[in-house]
Amino acid sequence: MKRSMGRLLALAALTSGAVAVQAAEAPAKAAAPDRQAAKPAAAAEKKPEVYPLPPTLKDVAYGKHPKQVLHFWKAESDKPTPLLFFIHGGGWQNGNRSSGLATLLPALLTNGISVASVEYRFINEATADGVVPPVKGPLTDAARALQFVRSKAVEWNLDKARIGASGGSAGACSSLWLAFHDDLADPKSADPVARESTRLWCAAVSGAQTTLDPAQMREWTPNSKYGGHAFGFKGDPSKKLSQFEEFIVNREKILPWIAEYSPYALVTADDPPVYLLYGAPPALGQEQKDPTHTANFGVRLQERCKEAGVLCDLYYPGAQGVQHATVQSYLIETLKAAKAK
Repeated sequence: MKRSMGRLLALAALTSGAVAVQAAEAPAKAAAPDRQAAKPAAAAEKKPEVYPLPPTLKDVAYGKHPKQVLHFWKAESDKPTPLLFFIHGGGWQNGNRSSGLATLLPALLTNGISVASVEYRFINEATADGVVPPVKGPLTDAARALQFVRSKAVEWNLDKARIGASGGSAGACSSLWLAFHDDLADPKSADPVARESTRLWCAAVSGAQTTLDPAQMREWTPNSKYGGHAFGFKGDPSKKLSQFEEFIVNREKILPWIAEYSPYALVTADDPPVYLLYGAPPALGQEQKDPTHTANFGVRLQERCKEAGVLCDLYYPGAQGVQHATVQSYLIETLKAAKAK
């Protein structure tokens, strides 16, 4: 149901974004590839992981690939604890499990919430494994890690229901994908981990890309440049095309992928509540200083969630009537609430 609905939304966006697509099909004047997409993942992997507290369990494997590992911090409690499931950002190309976690970790543990921070295959590693489209690699790795953590609920003293996902940038997009996607559990699988649910109690994220549809991105924020690498686009210097322009030109060919991997396209009424944080106010239809992390993404997702009846809190400087000014305060209250919102 969710997937068919998502495809319809993506196809509808083709019409609404037609003008933007036609304009983008002309070669760009400054066709330099997306800087974030051009960063070499291998160099970024050398950065050390730094945590304010050592993990209870380190480098626990949830799969066979060397990158399919996670750290786990166990909160002290005489009853099963909620869990923060953290997915780091970095464009699915760099960063590590400590990226963005330092401020969350002590506060959550102090409040009786355990934490798992997952590593995953970057896009280049997924491509080397033959994964198509490349973004399927980090997203399905995150789903598998979530199932694995749930399978350890008794051993790790976790409340299987109260799992909230969080992360920044690409980690935020991955978290929202999990929040809105149909349950990936396979009840008939011989693998007990695969039988576990991928559904969440909530998600609280920062700087999220809420769509991977280039027409929507360009309509919402004209100087958008992010996302083509997720589907294997690298740009074509011979045609003076950046990776985003190549993404736009080929959009119609990959609509099924957009419908499957774009959080916006997957929202339905049975989804958990989400919280979105951005560092600057939105300005829909206007160029942004940071188009990759603009609050324009949040405004449009909040509208979509409202249509579907899903709770979506949106915070940015100057936002009115928002209860939580930080991801951690939202997570602490929501994961410890008597019931889901």
